Amino acid sequence: MTKKDEKGSNLDIPVSRLAEIYKEKVVPALMERFQYKNIMMVPKLTKISINIGVGEAASEPKLLETAMQELAQITGQKPQIRKARKAISNFKLREGQPIGCRVTLRKKYMYEFLDRFVTLAVPRIRDFRGLSNTSFDGRGNYTLGIREQIIFPEIDIDKVPRIQGMDISFVTTARTDEEAFALLSELGMPFKKKNN
Repeated sequence: MTKKDEKGSNLDIPVSRLAEIYKEKVVPALMERFQYKNIMMVPKLTKISINIGVGEAASEPKLLETAMQELAQITGQKPQIRKARKAISNFKLREGQPIGCRVTLRKKYMYEFLDRFVTLAVPRIRDFRGLSNTSFDGRGNYTLGIREQIIFPEIDIDKVPRIQGMDISFVTTARTDEEAFALLSELGMPFKKKNN
């Protein structure tokens, strides 16, 4: 079944390379490793959430606009504005003030982003020695922080007003961190080697 846009024409989004790798290689590898009895027990990636916090947006609203444009370039999706939940006088922050933005990617868009992240962005991280293997939350989800948005090839370094970091969360159906680690490793995430 194909999606249709407002005018009724078909929107054929090609299946991501990584989605096919998941079906053909990752599922059999995980079934063998964890001895799952059913294919439905194999953990899968459900969504990727990308957050940019712009604390200085309280005094300089233009910084939030720039962050939103950059996040839209990186993900291909319009970001949501995140507002402060409570007022903090030390930071000159009022309740309801815009202080960040986020995007949640699912299905084909999620796999497409992960593919670009692993193959293009991660190798551009300065002094890269592998992603931390301790950032799992105990329930099979993984979050990592990136210091510079310029690792993404979509961002034009010459037009960046300031270096901005972001948090990327990978939400999986895995019940344990070990299963989530195996899933993300099979999908190509370059983790640091575990010390035995």
